[in-house]
Parts: sequence; C-alpha cells; structure tokens
Amino acid sequence: MTLRLRHAHVIHMLDTAGTLSSESPSRAHRKPLRRIACGVAIVIVIALSLGVAPADGISNTPIKSVKYLADKQLTEKQEYCHNQITFRESSNRRDANNGSHWGYYQGRSISLKNAPDDYQFYWYWYYVSHRYGVTQYDEPNYCKALHHLRVKGWQ
Repeated sequence: MTLRLRHAHVIHMLDTAGTLSSESPSRAHRKPLRRIACGVAIVIVIALSLGVAPADGISNTPIKSVKYLADKQLTEKQEYCHNQITFRESSNRRDANNGSHWGYYQGRSISLKNAPDDYQFYWYWYYVSHRYGVTQYDEPNYCKALHHLRVKGWQ
C-alpha cells in the first residue's frame, strides 16, 4: 500500500507540472508556442512603429536642393554643367515659371509646377539621358545639354 501511495504522489507531481494532462501532446505544446508567437508579434509591431533612423546614416529628411543631389550623383565635370543649366534656366529657383515651362530646368510638364527638388532632378536626369546620351559613368551628359543651350542661343 505504501508503494501505491508513492506512485500516486509521483503521478500527481507530474500531472501538476503539465507532463501528464488530459490534452493530447500536440495541444499541450501549442500554448507555450502561442505565447512566444504573440510576444514576437508584439515586438515586431513595436519595432515597426518606432520612428528610428537607420543605423547607416540615411535619413528621411527631404532633399533641400538639386545642387545637393548633383553633388552626390554626378562627377565634377557633369555637376558643373548641371549647375550652369539650372542657373541659366531658372536662377536656381524651384518655382520658376516661363509660360508653360516650370521648375529648375524649365521643363514643359505641369507635373513640375509644384514638384519637390528630387522629383525635378530625376525628371531632368531621364530627359537628358534620352536626349543627349550618357557618359562613360552612366550619368546624363549635362555638358552636351549645356552646349546645346549655348549653340541655340537660348541662354
């Protein structure tokens, strides 16, 4: 009889620890996994909702000038020509207007009317690339575009 009581006591200890339960083994393991999954989901949601700047120094601040973009994207020679074009076309003014021509580059597109600097920069990037070609560094040939402006006597 003492042996039976000892077994009952051991079985009771195992049952309270969750090893022996009325649920099947697959259901017994779901509860801890659900808790872990919920915790991971909460951490992911919190991490995504925080407005933290990336570690590599990239920021979400808007670009303040096309000159800054040109400095970062172009070689010195092409940057010089680009800056000459923006000065000749608009005196480096984002909101410059000449009839149906808008922006830094005086493009004939209504989308340039109130467009931010980066939009205007890349709009002109594609325009010059298709019209005047690209350099050996795969950048638009702004010097050819500047030459064209001078030859035509437009600026």
